[in-house]
Amino acid sequence: MVYLVEDDDNIRELVVYTLNRSGMEAKGFARPSLFYEALTEQLPSLVILDIMLPEEDGLRVLMNLRERPDTGKLPIMMLSAKASEYDKVNGLDSGADDYVTKPFGMMELVARVRALLRRTETSESRSEYKVGRLTVIPEAHKVLVDGEAVQLTKKEYDIILLLLKNGESVVTRERLLSEVWGYAFEGESRTVDVHIRTLRQKLGSAGNYVETIRGVGYCIHSTEV
Repeated sequence: MVYLVEDDDNIRELVVYTLNRSGMEAKGFARPSLFYEALTEQLPSLVILDIMLPEEDGLRVLMNLRERPDTGKLPIMMLSAKASEYDKVNGLDSGADDYVTKPFGMMELVARVRALLRRTETSESRSEYKVGRLTVIPEAHKVLVDGEAVQLTKKEYDIILLLLKNGESVVTRERLLSEVWGYAFEGESRTVDVHIRTLRQKLGSAGNYVETIRGVGYCIHSTEV
């Protein structure tokens, strides 16, 4: 089930119709209050949120969902006419898994919904990752260093999990932007570098496991023998 919160009747009806025709059950809501009411009856597999909404803007709805234990891990896609780099980064750093700007092609939207659902289905497949002092337990969404819990943001957690899933293979900055931020990032940006630096600081004694491969990307491995 896909839930769409969009106050534009034409867009909402077209998206819901297209998703249903593409084999994905979908429901649309014109206001956040109606969406919240539906959550009490059934949790969706994915949520699509417009940003400019009546009652409460989409970013606030996004943050509310991330704070709730029952919806904290739901894949969420933002759908917005706000197309600047700042707006995209703000939405993704607030917890969105993907950000689609209006106007958009319906087939592209369907493809991105399917891709996001696939990523979600496979991301929790392994019960535990362990490298040296570092342990990540996807099912519990826990990151431990020397047995002590480390509090990471969603993006920091997604970065460390992606690096661990790739073993000692290098993950490019472009792939990190695509799979963690959920869109093809154009132009110069220090977004990945800033998040990697903060991640290393939070990991403390395990921070040096995240290695920079200059000009290529990042990989993770224990430097301890």
